[in-house]
Amino acid sequence: MSAIPSVDLQDFVSGNPERKEKFIKEIGSAFENIGFVALSGHFLSDELVENLYSEIKKFFDLPQETKDKYEIEGIGGQRGYTSFGKEHAKGRKEGDLKEFWHFGQYVEDNPQLEEEYPDNVMVSELPEFNKVGKETYQMLEKTAQYVLRALALHLDLEETYFDAYIKNGNSILRPIHYPPITSEPKNAVRAAAHGDINLITLLMGAHGRGLQVQNHEGEWVDAIARPDQLMINVGDMLSRLSNNKLKSTIHQVVNPPKELWGTSRYSIPFFMHPISEMPLNCLDNCIDEQNPKQFEDITAGEFLHERLIELGLIKG
Repeated sequence: MSAIPSVDLQDFVSGNPERKEKFIKEIGSAFENIGFVALSGHFLSDELVENLYSEIKKFFDLPQETKDKYEIEGIGGQRGYTSFGKEHAKGRKEGDLKEFWHFGQYVEDNPQLEEEYPDNVMVSELPEFNKVGKETYQMLEKTAQYVLRALALHLDLEETYFDAYIKNGNSILRPIHYPPITSEPKNAVRAAAHGDINLITLLMGAHGRGLQVQNHEGEWVDAIARPDQLMINVGDMLSRLSNNKLKSTIHQVVNPPKELWGTSRYSIPFFMHPISEMPLNCLDNCIDEQNPKQFEDITAGEFLHERLIELGLIKG
């Protein structure tokens, strides 16, 4: 497959059985064949998107010492600011050429999870920053819920199979700033080749060249969405659950050509995570003689912990 397929979420929520079935087939086929899809018809308004970009640009433009006070020790970067070059891809030593912020879950009716998750970090210099972040988080979470409902049906599960696992899930909204490149990077790229940890990722800001996806033939394909689209991909958790029927695809963000080194790039992924107790054991209906079970049983929480150690975000 040499291009990223496009789908429209409004087909799924239209109330029309034929359109709903069309969406399930299209997204199921895309996720089996390349693991990525460009999605329109989501729940983000143009105004919300504009406001979010405006707020995150203001944040990353703050003086470094101001940003540094929002880098919270001891929580593995789960909330607040992570400074430039801190994170690296699994198996690499070079830090990625990026700085980022994390918004986390806004827990409802669950004191135990409120206790478990770190608090969101409030930016006192920007009165709208946290409000806009929260609204974006909740609209992306709602979009992800419907995408997972379609995937549940594709996998012959109950439509609402994922709902209880993602309510109050450990999802993360990560505005990323790739600053201008000032000198020849030594082996470092904006984001080295990696697969995502979570169930699915919804990416805002894949509008220019940079994001590349590796297809099953090992070729790198440019993944460019229209301004009204989100790029959505399968993460390792969903790949494990479906016994690799749905593919978690390796992707990277390459450095721009030299004439564009002086420009910043912003992208905003939403990493949809379930609650820690969700079992990621391969589904029985994804295992047969042709496709024997490929993964050991594990919970989402155990799997996440293993991967954060590999990424260098927490100590083993």
